[in-house]
Amino acid sequence: MKAIVLFGASSAIAKAYIEHLQINVPLYQIVCVSAKSTEPDGSVVYLKTDYTKQSLAKVTAYLKEQNANIKQVIMFNGTLHNKTHMPEKKLEDIDAEYFNQLLNSNTLTPLLCLQSILPLLTHKTQCTITALSARVGSINDNKLGGWYTYRASKAALNMLFKTAAVELARRAKNTKLVLFHPGTTDTALSKPFQKNVPAGKLFTAEFVAKQLFTLTFNNPHLELNGEPAYLDWQGETIPW
Repeated sequence: MKAIVLFGASSAIAKAYIEHLQINVPLYQIVCVSAKSTEPDGSVVYLKTDYTKQSLAKVTAYLKEQNANIKQVIMFNGTLHNKTHMPEKKLEDIDAEYFNQLLNSNTLTPLLCLQSILPLLTHKTQCTITALSARVGSINDNKLGGWYTYRASKAALNMLFKTAAVELARRAKNTKLVLFHPGTTDTALSKPFQKNVPAGKLFTAEFVAKQLFTLTFNNPHLELNGEPAYLDWQGETIPW
C-alpha cells in the first residue's frame, strides 16, 4: 500500500492538504491521525489518537498490518494560544501551564509522531517527513523578542528534527526531514493577529496546502544530505 500519513489531520491546513492529495495523487492511501473521530471517506482512513506513546503505537501497528510503503508524513499539530493565554509580550507574562501546553503540543507531540513512524522506515524508504514549524523558531532571525513560549517550542522542535536527521542518515538514508513555515494562514491559530498582517500576506489554507505539496512531494531540490530542510512557504531557507 502506497501511503501518506497526516498527523493533526483535523486542522484547516490539513483538510485543504487532503483535498489537494485526492486530486493530485489519487492512487495513494491517505491515513489521517487525529484526536477527533471522523468517518472514513473513500481514499482516506481516519485513526483516532490522544498522542500518547501507547496510543500512537496503534497507528504503527495499523501501518505495519497494511504493509504501508510510506511516501510522505506531515505533522500539522500545533498551538499558539488558548482561552486564557496569548503569546507573551514581556517576561512577566510567562506562565508555567501555558509553557508546558505549548511544549507538549508543538515539540513533544511531533517527536512522538516521528517515533511512531520509525519502525516503517528503512534505507529503501523514499520518504519526506515534515513538521509545521515557524520562522519565529529561528534563533538567528529573532530581532523583535517576545512570544517566549511559542518561540522556544518551535526552536526546540527544530533542534529535535536536526538531531533526528543525524540518526536517520544512519538508519533510513532516503528519508528527508523538513521543517515548514506556512506563513500567516487564515485559520483559528492566527485569527487574533490578522489585523497586523500586510496586504497579500494572509494566506488561505488552500494556498498553503498547494505550496506544502510542491515543496515536499517529489521535490528534486530536497537533497539527501543528513540535514533537515528549514523552509518557508516560498521554499526559501530559514536560518537556524
